[in-house]
Parts: sequence; C-alpha cells; structure tokens
Amino acid sequence: MEREDYIHIINTLIGQIEEGVYIVDQDGTGLFYNKAMAAMEEIEVDDVIGKLFHKAFPGIGLNESTMYQALKKGVSTKNKKQTYTNLYGKSITTLNTTVPIKLGGRTIGAMEIAKDITHLENLSDTIQELSTKKTRKESAVAIGKPAIRRYTFEDIVGANEGFMRVVEVAKRAADNNASVFIYGETGTGKELFAQSIHYGGIRKDGPFMAQNCAALPEALLEGILFGTAKGGFTGAMDREGLFEQANGGTLLLDEISAMPYPLQSKLLRVLQEDYIRRVGGTSDIPVDVRIIATVNEPPEKLIAEGKLRKDLYYRLNVVNLVIPPLRERKDDIPLLVDKFLNKHSERFGKQVWMPTEAVIKTLSRYDYPGNIRELENIIMQSVAMAGDEHALSEKLLYMPVDIKQVGASAANWDRKGPLDDYLGNVEKEIIREVMIEESGNISRAAAVLKIKRQTLQHKLKKYGIKG
Repeated sequence: MEREDYIHIINTLIGQIEEGVYIVDQDGTGLFYNKAMAAMEEIEVDDVIGKLFHKAFPGIGLNESTMYQALKKGVSTKNKKQTYTNLYGKSITTLNTTVPIKLGGRTIGAMEIAKDITHLENLSDTIQELSTKKTRKESAVAIGKPAIRRYTFEDIVGANEGFMRVVEVAKRAADNNASVFIYGETGTGKELFAQSIHYGGIRKDGPFMAQNCAALPEALLEGILFGTAKGGFTGAMDREGLFEQANGGTLLLDEISAMPYPLQSKLLRVLQEDYIRRVGGTSDIPVDVRIIATVNEPPEKLIAEGKLRKDLYYRLNVVNLVIPPLRERKDDIPLLVDKFLNKHSERFGKQVWMPTEAVIKTLSRYDYPGNIRELENIIMQSVAMAGDEHALSEKLLYMPVDIKQVGASAANWDRKGPLDDYLGNVEKEIIREVMIEESGNISRAAAVLKIKRQTLQHKLKKYGIKG
C-alpha cells in the first residue's frame, strides 16, 4: 500500500468519528484534524493543519494544555475539562482525552479526542451563579476586604522524592494549628511554603501577615509586632500590631534569628500564653495566631552562636520543614524551567515555551548558590531578551556566569592538591553527567560507564549524587 493511500484511509476513518480528533507531530504541528473537531471549535480545518497547536489555539496556556503535557512531558490525560478560545475569540469547553504517540521509546506526536460540552458548561455556570448570588453578597459584607491569595500548594513544582516528602509534611501541617519552623537556604521558597500552608489549610479564611525580622531595628520591630498604646511614650498612639492584625490567621516571621533576644523572650511568652501586650500598654489582649518562622541557616548553628533562643526554637519547632537546596533536587530542573518559561513568556509577550535538551544539561551542571530564585532569574532574563524564538537554546540562554564551563571545572587540577582529590572530582562530574543524560536510570548509566550496577550505586552514595 502506498503512503498516500494509507493517509487517505486514516483521514477517512478520522472523518467518520463523531468525536473531535486532533493529531500533531513531535514539533506540535497539526497533522490530522477531523470535521467534528472543526465544527465544535468553529474554525476551518486549514486553520489547524500545518500550524503549531499553540498558534492555532492561543487562548489556552501551556500549563493548562493537555496537548502540551502529552507532547512535551509524555503525560496522558483522560476526560479532562478544558475551557479555551479559538482563533476568533469564541469560548469553547471540551472534555478531552489526550495521549502521547510513541515509537521506540520516543514521543513522535500526540493525539487528542474531544467531546463538546460547551452548552452543558454554560447551563452549569448559570445555575451556579443563581444559587450562590446571595451567599456571595453575604460573604462580601462579613469579610469586608478579602485577602489577596498569592501562593498555594498548586504553585509548588517538583517531583524529587525528598522534596515531595517535605511537601506532604507541609500539607498535613495545613490541617492543624501547630507552629511551623522552616529551614531553607536563600531562594529555596520558604515563603511559598508558608503561604501554601496558610491558604491550603484550616486558617485560609483568616489574614496572612508577614514580617522580615532583619528589616527593622529592635525599637521599631517591637511596635510593629505588638502594637503601641496611646500615652505609653511620647507621641505614641493606639495602634494594632501584626499579632492583632493576624488574629484568626497566620503570622510569618522571616529570618527570626535576626530578632533581638529580648523580643525573642517576649515572643516565647505569646506562644505560651496566647496574649500580647502593646508597647506602653497595661492590658493583656488575647490573640489566636499561628506562627510560621523561617531561617536560612541551620538552627543548631544559630543556637550555638547565640542568635536563636533554644527554648523558642523548641516551642516553634512543632512542625519542622527542611527545604532541600536546588543542587540536591536537580531532577526537578526541567519542571521548574517549564514553569518559568510559561510564566515569563506570558509576562513579556513572548512564545518561548520549550527548552532544548542541551539547555537542560547545561542548567543541570550548575549548583545554584541562589537556588530556585537564581534559576528563575536566568530563565526570566533569557525570555526577556528573546526575539521570535519558540525554543530556549544555549545561544539564547542568558547566564551572568558561564555555567557552560562549570561542568569542566573539576578537571582543572590544582597542582597543590592531592591527585586522589582531583581524580575523585573528575569521576564525580562524569557520573553526574551520565546520570543526567540517562534521566537518573542507574542501570542505563552503569551500562554507559561500563561498570556494575552495584559499583555505580556505591559511587552515587559516596559522592552524594541522587539516583
């Protein structure tokens, strides 16, 4: 059978199916698009065939696109509701099943089968609006001014096993009122976790307040936290502090080790007694506030240096979260890069939506002293400087330091150092490179390195490389 005949048969078959069918190749270019799909999306077949899917349907973000998930991440989706707009601004709601098309372990395309549920969705929205109109009005009166929700657990991106264990602990913590102590290096996302615990838990309807303890001198910080009483000192006015403003909610105390010792003692008393006294005041004011405290150095070190009271640490450390640095979860770099590309492409009006494999390998060689914040800065600058590129290539990658050479740095032997250290560094970098190339598969990496699997496992443990 000739190729043209085969394609004609496939087109005829797809054309007779009542559901919409859309097939793209590995680059996201439309190959097949049947009449049923064209009818439900109210566009012409020629508007889709030969065009990139995100160009044909600009009204859906890549993060929400089931086609993108299948094509670029190999993820299958079954019966997922999607609402989007077509080329002409028409809103459409479909129920989609999307699967990657694979050949020899490679994703060579993706197929989407869709059912039109736009009319059902519109009817559901109308019923929901009528049934909740009164509730919304009453809620607006009761709440007054709703809090701005910034971060939730849905904003936390990762698949690394150790990191996801921390996320699970945080989710369990959200369901109770216990104090939380978070340790993580600068840029690891401590406030992201703190807000997720608040907005994803039992206190989500209460206020979320935050204060960096290193940002203010002691005299100002005390008044900010505890408030002031009129007449307590010259010029003092009655003013609520953050504890009163956060009543019924959560107070985040960032860099708590920067809080002076006398204030740490006062905070300890609040945790023990559940009341505060304003600066210059004489009355005790009851408060119901959950405390989340963060530090960017190991708490044991801070206690030993006299920067953090041991008794306060124990009082706060009911739930303990240790957020791993990015260098310990490099397998999450592709997910994070996808997130930041989508975020900043939208921000700067660009269409840079796919990193090349070379870029991922390059980014995975760097240890990121600034952690996720530094990675996001690299991606943000790269997108901002992009032209009409759709792929993030090494040429486009903006790096303040030459990350491309980091992987080779271990081979620069310091003649003053021991040969064993030099050889160990070279071996470590080679193993790390192969593990990245083989997506963390120990058996395949061992085959590439031509060593036994058990030997590689030993070396991974020796060098602290995640398998």
